[in-house]
Amino acid sequence: MSAIYKSTAGGEEIRRRYRESLDAWPVPSEEMRIPTREGETFVLASGPRDAPPLLLLHGSGANTTMWWDDVAIWSRHFRTYAVDIIGEPGLSAPSRPPLASDAYARWLDEVLDGIGIANAAVVAASLGGWVALDYAIRRPERVARLALLCPGGVGRQKTGWLAKALFLRLFGKEGIRRSAGVVTGLDTPRDGPVLDQVVLTFTQFKPRTERLPVFSDDALRGLAVPVQVTVGARDVLFDSAGTARRIRQCVPHATVHVLPEAGHALLGRTDSLLEFLRS
Repeated sequence: MSAIYKSTAGGEEIRRRYRESLDAWPVPSEEMRIPTREGETFVLASGPRDAPPLLLLHGSGANTTMWWDDVAIWSRHFRTYAVDIIGEPGLSAPSRPPLASDAYARWLDEVLDGIGIANAAVVAASLGGWVALDYAIRRPERVARLALLCPGGVGRQKTGWLAKALFLRLFGKEGIRRSAGVVTGLDTPRDGPVLDQVVLTFTQFKPRTERLPVFSDDALRGLAVPVQVTVGARDVLFDSAGTARRIRQCVPHATVHVLPEAGHALLGRTDSLLEFLRS
């Protein structure tokens, strides 16, 4: 596990904070630990057992707590399964197989089989959006509908933000906080608790350096399931205009939302996503 953290103590602190959040989860939940070829995968299930399944895939440098503000509403209508993606700062294995392979699709096959579901609707963000798209393209029969927030693998992956973020880090803790604000696009007082967690994570966590593979036009054209894509126009990580353009061109039945004032971290989309998921 220490391979994805800068120190053993740092990894333990992130996991301790995460455990505190899980213990205070806003709705009744069940923890699942599913064996896969990539190692154990942690899944947090909430909602009625007989409700339609909804798979939740978080972004890079995150974990199940990304869905804290959403799960109370979604779990009224769905059996939600929040999955800690392997190789990220959650409770799943630190494994990071090559992105340019079918490894993540095979991993999700085993996760869904371990849960005991044939297919599910999926809500996914950023890196999770890439994983979800890759899965829907490779395993269309296992994805009922797809709601993506600033997904990777469609628009160009930007690098210009990196120099500014590294410069801000020279100014200590406050610089790191401002750097986190640059990357996430979170800059209001109400975003404070989220930024605090981001600062802790990226002070101790080693993010992936592998670029996300870009899906071909033909691969995107093969998406037959209902799709909704939401992007922030001020996203510094991905070219949102490019994402919106390619989805509209290649997936004409998809619904695309571009939020003019939003950055990469799209919070508070609970109701709009629920409307799509239940339509």
